[in-house]
Amino acid sequence: MTWDTISFDCYGTLVDWEAGISQAFIDAASQDGLKFEREAVIHAYHIVEPIVEAGPFRPYREVLAETALGVAEKLDWPLDPQRSGFLAESLPDWPVFEDTRAALERLKSRFQIAILSNVDDDLLAGTIARIGVEFDWFVTAQQARSYKPARGHFLEAIRRLEGRPERLLHAAQSWFHDMCPTTELGLAAVWVNRGGDAAGDGARPLHVVGDLTGLADWLEARKKVIREK
Repeated sequence: MTWDTISFDCYGTLVDWEAGISQAFIDAASQDGLKFEREAVIHAYHIVEPIVEAGPFRPYREVLAETALGVAEKLDWPLDPQRSGFLAESLPDWPVFEDTRAALERLKSRFQIAILSNVDDDLLAGTIARIGVEFDWFVTAQQARSYKPARGHFLEAIRRLEGRPERLLHAAQSWFHDMCPTTELGLAAVWVNRGGDAAGDGARPLHVVGDLTGLADWLEARKKVIREK
């Protein structure tokens, strides 16, 4: 099987969202004299965000604001709703994984590269500028009017590839948001398992790598094998 386009989830795959989100909470809470541990913030976030995204569609800025309030409640932080926009404000500063740019530049020499992300267009634009690599196209929640693991992002990606899903390889860190729906749709996917997590149920990724360098290496090795056949 040959692909001409690789799509990526952004936050968690290209960008260290856990570091960005936890630091945003730590900084905002410190203004109220509170101190949180990163692990507690991320644990609460994993519980709250999927519930918020599963509701009626709304812009991601609103999702982040409601999620911030929900996480704050779990952490016993009486966050003023008027301050709940701190997460969206912090998003352009979330750190990019060290291997991201070099790996994308390697892949871009052979493939179209795209992003499928649960975010608003303007927020993603800020992140892409930080990454420093030009993508051929992207699909956001704002465009799809839904949030992964709903199928909207993936169906739109297939549409942009002239209805030919065999052209697409999707690479992502999230089992829930990306691996499960790609399996349901029969799309080729690579699990970028940065955290060394155990595989869950409901998905069958084609391959597993530890980071984007591993993805680029695997694709180069695969190309060599195909060429030698």
